[in-house]
Amino acid sequence: MVSEDQIRKALRKVKDPELNLDLVVLGLIYGIEIDEGNVVVTMSLTSPACPVAGEIVDQARVAVEGVPGVDTADVELTFTPPWTADRIPPMIRSALGL
Repeated sequence: MVSEDQIRKALRKVKDPELNLDLVVLGLIYGIEIDEGNVVVTMSLTSPACPVAGEIVDQARVAVEGVPGVDTADVELTFTPPWTADRIPPMIRSALGL
């Protein structure tokens, strides 16, 4: 059976090209639903105007599909609530000067 930890580990391989930090560390993963081998990830982006939004969503989907036991992966984009840097762990925010 697929676990949320496995999905998060896969999503850590996908990085925001501007900040060079992964989706999980940035707090862009809002939810993960697993129904047997079917996974739905709800995520956001650092900006609704992100020029590489489609690429990042595709990379996230491919990463999740690569987890053993995943049959289908769907990545849904949301901006509710809007992402803020407060979703980044404090130590990383500090290192980034945020």
